[in-house]
Amino acid sequence: MIQSTVASGSVSPVKMLVTTFASNKTPPPYPTTVSAATSHPETPKVHLKSIDRRRILASLAASITPFLAPNPHLNHEESPLPPVFLFPSADARGLFQMPPVRLSNRYFLVRAGESEFESLGIINTNPVGKTSVDNGLSKIGKKQAVKAALRLKEIGACDNGCWIWPSITQRAYQAAEIIAAINGINRSNIVPEYSFLDARGLGAYEGKALQSVSEIYASDSVSTNIKPPPINDGTPNESVADVFVRVTQLMSILETQYSEDTVIIVSPDSDNLTILQAGLVGLDLRRHSELSFEPGEVRFFDPSSIPTYKQPASALYKCLKPPNCTRV
Repeated sequence: MIQSTVASGSVSPVKMLVTTFASNKTPPPYPTTVSAATSHPETPKVHLKSIDRRRILASLAASITPFLAPNPHLNHEESPLPPVFLFPSADARGLFQMPPVRLSNRYFLVRAGESEFESLGIINTNPVGKTSVDNGLSKIGKKQAVKAALRLKEIGACDNGCWIWPSITQRAYQAAEIIAAINGINRSNIVPEYSFLDARGLGAYEGKALQSVSEIYASDSVSTNIKPPPINDGTPNESVADVFVRVTQLMSILETQYSEDTVIIVSPDSDNLTILQAGLVGLDLRRHSELSFEPGEVRFFDPSSIPTYKQPASALYKCLKPPNCTRV
């Protein structure tokens, strides 16, 4: 092939390069055997530097120092480390405490409409079936969700955009979709919450009549740590204090993730919202049920957002360190 190419006299540059190489260079013979005694160059030795643990720790300390409170006793002139700019610990967002000094966002609290189980008068709080169609909105519940969405539109909740945070529970997510559709909000602004907004687990009350919830609220008024009786079907039995931990974690996430935004929290039940609101305004959590939300109710949160007809007797009892509340 190479010889015929040379003879023709018309050779492409690429073929010429190949031909020239072939004519001027004789390729080395391919070895048929490899000698076991073939010597290989020695692998160069790699010298690793010893680890300077003090330097590593110093670098780590420097990286986390901005989140620490300023130390007036630190003398940078005597310190072997470069000076680090310190910021007050109060500026570190995400360290959320109830009741908050201020909020970075504005919040609307919405209870989803009536569920299929609630329409039958049955308690259903087992998270195992929270995404089931049976946990979806009833016919009445859908109408209540539409009213909630129209109410939010009437007051301009999403005029400048908003984020909708529903529980992943079927009825809460359905309500969120209705709210988004009526208020012209893209579905990408619906952020499902997978655990912190689950309906309060009522333990052995699972499957009982809705009216029996009053027994649980009677226990809540005694102590925030009293749990409903347990059951072995996977339904949690949560005290007020348990729910308080969840909703506080939720607020910590929201206050860290957003700033000067509008957030609509959609809960499948009332207890999440009443415990959250009581904590936010510093009311006695033992009386949270007096702030109860009706299905489809919308409430804008601010310290004076509790409707007059909902003013609890606990307004006399401030709770500055929930869930440990005592009368003052």
